[in-house]
Amino acid sequence: MWETLRKFGLEYCDLPTVIWNVSEMLRVMTLNIDKRNKKPIPVIFYIIMLVGSGCYIYVYQFSMCWLVFIRCKETGDLLLALIVFSLGVSSEMGPVKLLYIFINRKEFTQIVTTVISFDTLVTAGSRYSRNLLKTLRDVKKRALIFWLVLIINGLVYILKAILLPGRHLMEDNFILYGLEPIYETPNYQTAFIIMGIAASYAVYLPANITAFLIVIMGCIEAQLLALSEELINLWSDAQHHYILNTDFDNEEPSIAGNDAVDTQREEIINDYINKRLKEMIKKHSKLITLLKQIESVLRGAIAVEFGLLIVALIAELLGGLENTYLEIPFALMQVGMDCFIGQRIIDASEFLYNAIYDCKWENFDKYNMKTVLLMLQNAQKTLTLSAGGITVLSFGYFMTVIKSIYSTYTTLRTTMK
Repeated sequence: MWETLRKFGLEYCDLPTVIWNVSEMLRVMTLNIDKRNKKPIPVIFYIIMLVGSGCYIYVYQFSMCWLVFIRCKETGDLLLALIVFSLGVSSEMGPVKLLYIFINRKEFTQIVTTVISFDTLVTAGSRYSRNLLKTLRDVKKRALIFWLVLIINGLVYILKAILLPGRHLMEDNFILYGLEPIYETPNYQTAFIIMGIAASYAVYLPANITAFLIVIMGCIEAQLLALSEELINLWSDAQHHYILNTDFDNEEPSIAGNDAVDTQREEIINDYINKRLKEMIKKHSKLITLLKQIESVLRGAIAVEFGLLIVALIAELLGGLENTYLEIPFALMQVGMDCFIGQRIIDASEFLYNAIYDCKWENFDKYNMKTVLLMLQNAQKTLTLSAGGITVLSFGYFMTVIKSIYSTYTTLRTTMK
């Protein structure tokens, strides 16, 4: 048991284990995306998801719509309507991604299988393997930090209601349909349990799903960076290969005019380079195909997520930071991480492009120069992750979204006054 839990730590950062970590987390959500795991999903997980989904729909969808569009309309309490509406909208980001994964689970299973297959091409202990592990450790740390921040945010949201004196709910004045008066026994206890389960569900889903996406995209980033290092060291590796595979005791000393020795040296070096370049092009092409596959599956979910974020944050700001200070980090963390992932892919792609220039291609023969040119053409188009195929996820886009949200908020705030 303890050894299994340790595998979720930073001591185990090899690609198969990292994929196993996130796949086990998704199994709790009744998703099995790892073909290596033949065990059936425990029945208890189906029960947990069924109860969680029921509570979530009742609290953050049905009761939210009833309170915002019927009760608050009758009472004229616009502030409460904004707070509850922002809660309902921001909580939808996780379920939306879960729905997309369920619909495209065959594609996601194939994506995971493809990612794992890259590990079979890596020689243990090689420079490529070391660079891969180094980046994967950063990726796993990134996923762990994100997961912990989101889970702690949810715990604080629930514990706040428990620790405050008197009877409190996660969101005071959030009346659940059919449980009035909500602060009377047993309505209060029932509402508290249902809202606690719903809040846990709303937090646990995006924490696990986004951690999964961080790892999958991080694996592509790690492969691109490791491939770049191999390109940068290709010429020195070829010379080292020549030295290791040449019997200098039986070879005539290389002097000016000894064309036979120089020609043989060039042939050995360029044969080695040719072989390595073919392997690199094949791997690079697979990474491009894999990223396009991921992007085609996720673009819709990410576009919907950004739409929900914009609506939720505007409502949260209008509801007042003193009332929504725990909701704003919850929403921003999810979309901010998507933009961070996209930026890391852009940076890794550009690093590979620059590495192709730095591989000392001017020393290669003409055939290898043409191969480098082909690889350069493949790398010219920067790899990206987009929202709906419309805009590229990056730090720049994240700032644009924040500016647009604040601009809309100030306009609406002025109108409301």
